[in-house]
Amino acid sequence: MMRTASHFFFAAAVSTLLPLAAFAQSSSDQPVKPEEHADEVAVAYEDDGMYFTEDDIPTYKVAEDGTVDWMTFSGFRRYHSECHVCHGPDGEGSTYAPKIKNSAVHLDYYDFYDVVVNGRQNGNSVMPHFGDNPNVMCYLNDIYVYLKARGMDAVPRGRPAKKEAKSDLIREMENDCMG
Repeated sequence: MMRTASHFFFAAAVSTLLPLAAFAQSSSDQPVKPEEHADEVAVAYEDDGMYFTEDDIPTYKVAEDGTVDWMTFSGFRRYHSECHVCHGPDGEGSTYAPKIKNSAVHLDYYDFYDVVVNGRQNGNSVMPHFGDNPNVMCYLNDIYVYLKARGMDAVPRGRPAKKEAKSDLIREMENDCMG
């Protein structure tokens, strides 16, 4: 009888906690309705090839002909050299790590930055820290902008076909960071 009761309580606990665990795991990957987030990504100003929102957060710019800003293009390249191994091509997720293109839309910029720099653990799921990796840190804004554009469906899967030229300021910042 004791064994049956303990199985019952275990089953009750699992059935109660399972939905909470599923929500916790998927909360950063909720579907994105681009029209609801358009104001959050709108370009307020440009600074020598870099685009920002009115809150001074890096954002993307995609021209009508599909030309992307340099940071979005660079973000595609950097994401696929450092992040896609776990999170899958184009931020779509894999069996190893979750989809993160929507996370870039739902997470605050500073929370996104914090997770990449310091890592995070959620149960058995571990995002390692990349704060000491210059291949990530020197291009973190680029990666963020690219994932934001993917999450908002502003750029399709695959390498962007057209890009703006890299500005002198971006080139100088890259050289300063990479050494």
